[in-house]
Amino acid sequence: MDSRRSLLVIALLFVSFLVYQQWQLDYHTPKPVVTEQQETNTHSDTPQSTSATTNMVDTQTKGRIITLENDVLRLKVDTLGGDVVESELLKYDAELNSNTPFILLQDKANHLYVAQSGLIGKDGIDSRAGRAAYHVEGDNFKLADGQETLTVPLTFEKDGVIYRKIFVLKRNAYDLAVNFEIQNNSANSIEVQPYGQLKHTLVESSGNIAMPTYTGGAYSSSETNYKKYSFEDMEKANLSINTKAGWVAVLQHYFVSAWIPNQDADNQLYSSTGNGYGFIGYRGPITTIPTGVTETISSHLWTGPKLQNEMAQAANNLDLTVDYGWAWFIAKPLFMLLEFIQSIVKNWGLAIIGVTLVVKAILYPLTKAQYTSMAKMRMLQPKMQEMRERFGDDRQRMSQEMMKLYKEEKVNPLGGCLPILLQMPIFIALYWTFMEAVELRHAPFFGWIQDLSAQDPYYILPILMGGSMYLLQKLSPTPMADPMQQRIMNFMPLIFMVFFLWFPAGLVLYWLVSNLITIVQQQLIYRGLEKKGLHSRAK
Repeated sequence: MDSRRSLLVIALLFVSFLVYQQWQLDYHTPKPVVTEQQETNTHSDTPQSTSATTNMVDTQTKGRIITLENDVLRLKVDTLGGDVVESELLKYDAELNSNTPFILLQDKANHLYVAQSGLIGKDGIDSRAGRAAYHVEGDNFKLADGQETLTVPLTFEKDGVIYRKIFVLKRNAYDLAVNFEIQNNSANSIEVQPYGQLKHTLVESSGNIAMPTYTGGAYSSSETNYKKYSFEDMEKANLSINTKAGWVAVLQHYFVSAWIPNQDADNQLYSSTGNGYGFIGYRGPITTIPTGVTETISSHLWTGPKLQNEMAQAANNLDLTVDYGWAWFIAKPLFMLLEFIQSIVKNWGLAIIGVTLVVKAILYPLTKAQYTSMAKMRMLQPKMQEMRERFGDDRQRMSQEMMKLYKEEKVNPLGGCLPILLQMPIFIALYWTFMEAVELRHAPFFGWIQDLSAQDPYYILPILMGGSMYLLQKLSPTPMADPMQQRIMNFMPLIFMVFFLWFPAGLVLYWLVSNLITIVQQQLIYRGLEKKGLHSRAK
């Protein structure tokens, strides 16, 4: 296969990949089973208990807002219910160079995204009648210098039982413990059931065909390591999964919030929708606390960036929210290589160039085989044209003679195409690596490129990329008998350039450097072929 046809193959595969991933985002919807219990819970803010028939809705006013802060997180907690109603990520700007922290969880009139948790069941303190009104001394709690852990207990007392909702923040951690300590001083045993859920305004995933972004739910269970569950899925059917361990989450580009229940308990994962909101959460098992006994029920909340190593430590499979798609087995080592090079050069743009050099070096044998095969195919063009003239419309005889010629000359007609097909998974893996890595968010390169995760503001890199593709095409002259194919190939660099106008600058940088390296490799390979007399004869 000649170089121009190889470019056409790349283009078709690339466009097909973009269309496929957009279709997956828009239309791929699992069909879970809807249970009768879930149907009754559609418009409830507190999940229905397995032992009670009452639900709770937000009919009460808010309580007092307190602030909890470590070195990376600033949380706002409503004392009515003890819900986390805002999370500021202190190490991440909302906009490039804004010096304003990015807000993930938030309670705004036009956008609600909060992490709710509580106790339901026969003796629960969260129901339709009301939420627990916790008491806490103070309004602002901050991790002090030299302190590794901040512990803030909220207290509520009812019928001789003391309920403590305890928040534990650690230094440099987006994973916080949210524990319930129940001290039963009453005369009877009590039953409670913990829950945690994420409440989010119903929205659609955004982005475009070049940079699709997902906003919606996800979960992990003992049967499924990771699965997205969009708001559209929630509206069609409520999630209902019984599992040991597992977690539930709401994802958005680069960031995630997730409830992680006690991983040694049997939990139920659920979802519901109502009044313009989506809920995804878990219910823990019913806990019986005898009189005179103090019981602790543990859970964790992750609210922060998609940091793979830290999320893997917080819960099994939580790092899979960095979704590389089917190419994950290639993307993960590529990201590790990217991180390693960045730790040396201290610049993510230079790290991308370094990864490109390594990838092209590894693929050099395929590149050499590709251009050698193309040169041999060009060398056979006169003989193949002679066959066309001799056999005319006898396609069967023509095919037989061509296969005989390939065998005699030891030429593989797929030698130029196969390397392209093998390189496509690597490109797709790199594409998702650049799309998913929060480390590239607001990461500068040089000059006008101050954010490798955003498109080039002046479109200089896409134009240079288009120019490099045009140069690569011109340095591989191949006569084409088909005028239509010739016109398509002439427009291919322009088509790619237009596509890449909306791509992250980091990905365009990769493709540009890859083209430049390919041009150099191509010339070196052709010089070697010229010494053998093959390339000159092929011309």
